[in-house]
Amino acid sequence: MKKNVMTFLGGKGWCIALLAAMPFASFAQKPNWQNLDLQADSTFGISTEKAYNELLKGKKSVPVIVAVLDGGVEIDHEDLKAVIWLNKKEKAGNGKDDDKNGYIDDVHGWNFLGSSKGSINHETLELTRLVRRDNAKFANADATSVKASELPAFEAYQKNKAELEKKLEEAKIGLERFSGIKNAIDAVVKKIGKTQPTRADFEAFKPTDDMETNIQRIMVNQLKNTSFEDFYKKQIEPGYDHFKQQVEYNLNLDYDPRGIVGDDPNNSKERFYGNNDVTGPDAKHGSHVAGIIGAVRTNDLGIKGVANNVIIMGVRNTPNGDERDKDVANSIRYAVDNGAKVINMSFGKSYSWDKAIVDEAVKYAVSKDVLLVHAAGNDNNNLEVESNFPDPEYLGGGKAASWITVGASAWTNDGQIKANFSNYGKTKVDVFAPGVDINSTVPGSKYEKLSGTSMAAPVVAGLAALIRSYYPKLKAVEVKDIILKSVVKVNQSVEIRTETDVKTVPFSDLCVTGGIVNAYNALKLAAEYKK
Repeated sequence: MKKNVMTFLGGKGWCIALLAAMPFASFAQKPNWQNLDLQADSTFGISTEKAYNELLKGKKSVPVIVAVLDGGVEIDHEDLKAVIWLNKKEKAGNGKDDDKNGYIDDVHGWNFLGSSKGSINHETLELTRLVRRDNAKFANADATSVKASELPAFEAYQKNKAELEKKLEEAKIGLERFSGIKNAIDAVVKKIGKTQPTRADFEAFKPTDDMETNIQRIMVNQLKNTSFEDFYKKQIEPGYDHFKQQVEYNLNLDYDPRGIVGDDPNNSKERFYGNNDVTGPDAKHGSHVAGIIGAVRTNDLGIKGVANNVIIMGVRNTPNGDERDKDVANSIRYAVDNGAKVINMSFGKSYSWDKAIVDEAVKYAVSKDVLLVHAAGNDNNNLEVESNFPDPEYLGGGKAASWITVGASAWTNDGQIKANFSNYGKTKVDVFAPGVDINSTVPGSKYEKLSGTSMAAPVVAGLAALIRSYYPKLKAVEVKDIILKSVVKVNQSVEIRTETDVKTVPFSDLCVTGGIVNAYNALKLAAEYKK
């Protein structure tokens, strides 16, 4: 599921009092902070600019294809169009499979969520699909009527159904509360008589009841460092839309958009379906990811990607909901077969329908010397305890050798460096990378700050591509080894906050390396590998 910053969501604990207490204004971090240097810039970036200035000047590089497996990439964005992958073996628009790879007119990549009828936008969660699948068999069953051989499956169904019902109830409560907040703010704004009221307008407002008094106090507090438009657009609307999407689509057993694709969703071996629309109906997330990796660094537009000689291949497999294992597996195979040397996967889910088919695709990528980079997830979970799929551990044993799992960090060198939403795990997450308020490309040739491990993973994917570009003889497993060995260690404790508890743990307990990736250190180490 595509997940950006979720810190504005309070779940069942969300209320107006919480809204009043939370500082929503953007922090004053430096532009391009993810590429800055801790010593030179007092910002815990990955020292990309330092690497370009001191290590890479005058050096030759080769282009590296990076596949962005996501919800879509805007291929004509002003800061991306020069780096979008072009399948030179395919003739655009002729309706033929010129390169005989099974995908007609795949000029810039492929979309496994569509057909000639259009493309999926919203989808259910994997949990919803599992319950819907098992309802046919177990809806009217109990422990006494189920065969002994089916008892484990029945118990899993009961657990999943209870979890789905719990999530749906929480989403309904969240939607009701956000609707109340949204409607109350809208009513006060209507009385003020301005579409974009200022802090002074709210201060001058004369409330007539307790609700209006609360809204006035909240807005006066929230608009100290931001505009009403930014506050409403970045906090109120996303919160309302999130819960509305959960209730209407993600957790709705009656919602199933897969018919638009025309495949057999239960046949994981099916390979050839979809369309060539790599942008899709919502390319915000994937475009943002692509820009972090490789937005043009030399055009004086927008932002600077981590890597300066990459080619972005868009492969659409992630809807606004949970991705399907079948689509994940096919996306990995498509990327590998079409030359990708790095695959970015800024998606994840708590349940897996067919992990075996994904494992097969991952093994295939590893065998073809491809590095896979995966976001750790945004639920503030310990992955030693909670699952996040896909993962590098194979069913039956073994682990993907060229796989990196990435948590998200902030720019401050203190106890707040772990992004408060980021998943973690001493043996499950490999490294951390910048993932808070990252400015990058979004549709319409625009730019926006987003947060999430979805933003941290492409920082690492960009670094991997940078290394492979300047040191093309290095293998994927060597690039992973370089990235992990060259981190800047975080020698301090950080806070882990949950709904019920706050604990302080050493940063070294959050991931395998205990550090933040660093381009300067990695490129120096890569030079030693070359020798």
